[in-house]
Amino acid sequence: MPDSFAECRGILEQRFAAVERAFSAGTTLVTDPRVMQSADAVFASKTQAYREVLLGCLLIRITDRTKDVHLPYVSQGASAFNGRALDEILVNPFLHSKRIPCSKGPYLSVFRRQVKFSETAREGMRDKRGYDSFLSFLESIAEEQDGQKLLVLLDYLLYRFVLLREEARIAVLMLDRLSLNQYRTLIDGILQRPSGGQMPVLLVLSMIETIAERFSLGWEVESQQVNVADKPSGAGGDITIREAGKAMLTVEVTERPVDENRVRSTFADKIAARHPSEYVFLVHLAEIESAAVRLVEKYFAQGYDISFVDLREWLVNSLATVGATGRRTFQERIRFHLGKEHVPKTIRVLWNEELEKLLR
Repeated sequence: MPDSFAECRGILEQRFAAVERAFSAGTTLVTDPRVMQSADAVFASKTQAYREVLLGCLLIRITDRTKDVHLPYVSQGASAFNGRALDEILVNPFLHSKRIPCSKGPYLSVFRRQVKFSETAREGMRDKRGYDSFLSFLESIAEEQDGQKLLVLLDYLLYRFVLLREEARIAVLMLDRLSLNQYRTLIDGILQRPSGGQMPVLLVLSMIETIAERFSLGWEVESQQVNVADKPSGAGGDITIREAGKAMLTVEVTERPVDENRVRSTFADKIAARHPSEYVFLVHLAEIESAAVRLVEKYFAQGYDISFVDLREWLVNSLATVGATGRRTFQERIRFHLGKEHVPKTIRVLWNEELEKLLR
């Protein structure tokens, strides 16, 4: 990969990951209303190349402001860029890797050779309204000199690609058999990727349901959607396990560091108020402050069963405990929960990407 494209790839990966996190957290990205209006028509067009060209042009503009984003053929002069190579090496593979609906071939194939992105090319386009909107968006890119504002435009365009993916059907990948070592690798990879807290909760929920089914425990397992406020929902934690109608265990799953204030507020809002039999924080133990540990010990001495348990080790050890039959059930539960309508496609793609890494 040429050095310039390698820089583009780094920017693309970094900004897309940030946009995915924002989307998972429920954040809506906005930009100049004229750009948003142009994007509406571009993303509604059946000519997928329009939006793909814009992505390439933005990356070129961000990394080299001497290039003219209207000139995608190097033979067009010193200020031109190699649009075909950019698409084949970077843009198209990236969109495919993120499961975003896109062209199967080079985006320049829908334009005549040596095309200049201007009004003169309009007559040869099937979707002229979409092309007009494409040009409008392109002019916003070409006229912008501020690097930070160009990154804002890139973030918005990537956000629209994420929204496009949400409208598509993305199958949840599964493998027939995974060893414990492969599961360990898979869980490590998933837990290292920010997901707005959603993947850790789905993993724990699926595991608790697997344990209940594998050993015929008769548990009632309740959970709430991530990012739903606990007080209005009446939930005491992310997951509650009931036995014979009585809450026997409440689980709080978090990928964020836990400090003393977090423990204190959880105790006041959820533990002291509801008196669960046992309350467990499933966390990364390395992310817990010593003051938080001392406070939990103090509450335990007062009669409250509160514990910190390492999330990764609990998942791996549980997978060993349930055996091969239970591990198949675990995958089935994961598939079920990832397929729910409220789960963003971003989370499904995260699972698929980490699973595919095991095959490389």
